[in-house]
Amino acid sequence: MLSTQEALDAVLAAARPLDERETVDTLAANGRVLAADVVATLDVPPMDTSAMDGYAVRIADLTGDATVLPVSQRIPAGHAPEPLASGTAARIFTGAPVPPGADAVVMQEQCEAREDGTVVIRHSPEAGEFVNRQGADIRRDSVVLATGTRLRAQSLGLAASVGIAKLQVARRLRVAVFFTGDELTMPGEPLRAGSIYNSNRFVLRSLLENLGCEMTDYGIVPDNLAATRAILRDAARGNDLIITSGGVSVGEEDHVKPAVEAEGRLNLWQIALKPGKPLAYGEVNRMGGGTAHFIGLPGNPVSSFVTFLLFVRPFILRLQGVTDVTPRRIAMRADFTQKKADRRNEFVRARLNDQGGLDAFPNQSSAVLTSTVWGDGLIDNPPGHRIEAGQTVAFLPFSDLLY
Repeated sequence: MLSTQEALDAVLAAARPLDERETVDTLAANGRVLAADVVATLDVPPMDTSAMDGYAVRIADLTGDATVLPVSQRIPAGHAPEPLASGTAARIFTGAPVPPGADAVVMQEQCEAREDGTVVIRHSPEAGEFVNRQGADIRRDSVVLATGTRLRAQSLGLAASVGIAKLQVARRLRVAVFFTGDELTMPGEPLRAGSIYNSNRFVLRSLLENLGCEMTDYGIVPDNLAATRAILRDAARGNDLIITSGGVSVGEEDHVKPAVEAEGRLNLWQIALKPGKPLAYGEVNRMGGGTAHFIGLPGNPVSSFVTFLLFVRPFILRLQGVTDVTPRRIAMRADFTQKKADRRNEFVRARLNDQGGLDAFPNQSSAVLTSTVWGDGLIDNPPGHRIEAGQTVAFLPFSDLLY
């Protein structure tokens, strides 16, 4: 069996970015991946602006702890000022352009406005005090967002701040999903003897939606080889990636593995990973040429969830052109002791406690989906390592893995 890292390296090596892009409104680009650099066409801010409500002054006009100056103009945000006349002050508001000639802003709490149109300045500012300089945030012609950036709310704000109304992004990935197992039943239907509800369908669809994929959901496929092969052929026609849940182990009713081998090839199967050993990667042939990627996830709900986060998510991001797909690993203290080490790389469901450490969910079975709701993330525990209370462990927060 391959190690987790060896398997991930092999899967990512096959994830060549799709060379297709489209132009979308910046307002509609949340979660998409940039296909071209965003270059600033102006400085931000585009002029010197005030960081405070107060008075713009010439420092040379201030003679002591209390200088009285006539107020020569009022400058709200969005209004162009006149040059500041020598020996005067300008009433100015946050975000307003600093008038030419002024070299500092004194906040209003350090000033006293008088009814005769003068103001008492009770502070001696330094040059540039409370002035946001032109280009302090962004310089014209600089790259503000690089190709391969996955766009978030703050990214879109940054693009908007330099006047970008449309963005070139990678096209959405087309993904087909189906679920194998005669025991599977959909919520809302009667639960037959020996059957279970198909929780994986809800988990995987939601994760794919979070990644901005276009989905074709084939639902539950009967446990037989012919039906599985037929779905694979159909799914390969219009999709970049096929994801299955269940049927990739070695039981007599596990038909996904032989179906993929009949319709394409299996490049990777079984990983020294807990939970998630029977993960599979391969390709399914398309009629007329070409292939669709295939990833087969285990059927146990936690195994399916964890292997999606560790393998499918970075694979999808890489196909969309994201270069850095490595999740954060935060060094944290374990506040529990593990009973025994496992020979596989184990991913322990854990959550933060009030003492700044991590607690582990008591039942780490791959069938206990409760642990994924209870937990805040996964501890990446190396093979053969037993976690002792007080040790530093590598923690992967769900907040980084789910989107």
